[in-house]
Amino acid sequence: MTETSSESETPQMDPDFFTALLPFDPFDPGFHADPYSVYRTVREKGPVVRTPMGLVVLAGHAECAAVLRDQRFGWGDGASVAEHFSQAPDGTVVRPFIFMDPPDHTRIRSLVSSAFAARRVDGLRARAAELVAELLETARAEAGDAPVDLMSAVAHPLPAILLSELLGVPAEHHERFRKLSADIAHGLDPSFFLTPEEVARRDSARAELGEYFAGLAAERRAKPAEDLISELVAAEEDGERLSDHELLVTFTLLLSAGYATTVNLIGNGTLALLRAPEQLEWLRANPEEVAGAVEEMLRYDPPVQMISRTALEDVEVAGTPIAAGEQLMLMIGAASRDPAVYDDPDSLLLSRPVGRNLGFGLGAHFCVGAPMARLTAQVAVSALTGFELSLETEEPSRAPYIIMRGLRELPVRVAARS
Repeated sequence: MTETSSESETPQMDPDFFTALLPFDPFDPGFHADPYSVYRTVREKGPVVRTPMGLVVLAGHAECAAVLRDQRFGWGDGASVAEHFSQAPDGTVVRPFIFMDPPDHTRIRSLVSSAFAARRVDGLRARAAELVAELLETARAEAGDAPVDLMSAVAHPLPAILLSELLGVPAEHHERFRKLSADIAHGLDPSFFLTPEEVARRDSARAELGEYFAGLAAERRAKPAEDLISELVAAEEDGERLSDHELLVTFTLLLSAGYATTVNLIGNGTLALLRAPEQLEWLRANPEEVAGAVEEMLRYDPPVQMISRTALEDVEVAGTPIAAGEQLMLMIGAASRDPAVYDDPDSLLLSRPVGRNLGFGLGAHFCVGAPMARLTAQVAVSALTGFELSLETEEPSRAPYIIMRGLRELPVRVAARS
């Protein structure tokens, strides 16, 4: 990043700012290639670490899980969450429900949670398998003798199409929504970690999706269909309904956040599998264990690496006093490799017993789209194990973000298995 003028100066230009704010360098390429050795160092400093700027950092599984379950911690109204708020035409400030605290979070979550009920999501399994087969066939045909980028061929389009179909977005708009969702997802880091161009693309994508969903919601009010938009437009519980602006923010959130998590679960998990050929062979020999295998991939290299929380009142964590208003950073990537919970935590072991995985959060804010992400990843991984895959490079390019960990590309050679 290059400074163009004094007016454009932002904290990301000042290395001292990040040294004081975080217990690691977020712009170090080595960190993005392997953050887990850095996390191990932080975790070994103790259950609660305060940075020079006062950020409370938790890297242990027990401490992260305890805070995620404790409703004395939430989002609050600090700058790190306020940038995700939007303003309705009447001037009302609206925040996405994942950035809400109870009781507002409880109200809206109850209205949207049925969208990702296990029964409903599982009904998409056959469609997901059909899509993966089509995407792989197209990619192989287009690539010829060249490698296939599994990110652009499968990981990006698959969840975008499934989520669009679930919501009721017309097929001709699926690619448009995939690009807009990617721009929003890349903006999940706090704005001071991003370039001005990334912030502008994120905000523009949010506005464009909101405008589009406003028109689609109006259509569904006049003529309901069998899709999620129609369901949420009509949803009511105890006399409560989503306002028009809450609907638009919720639609945008479901599409973009659900998309980003699933894309990176597929990408990170597939790369981990290809780097552990004995585990790939185990899964081929035990295809019925794919659900547990995806959980281990989620633990081993989770898409969501960090979750922030604010202390809503004075409280203690691991015997350390935390004052109301203090900001906490929960290092989910570190907690997912805590040796106090997982034997041989730095190894991918697909037969590992499932349980205590923080990859989708925990407690009241557990990811509402987790069933959809799990199903999509399971289908993608099952399909990919049916081919001979070989990495074209040992170090695929990664996106340089700290909240969402993922790959820019994953080039592989794809051949039919004999």
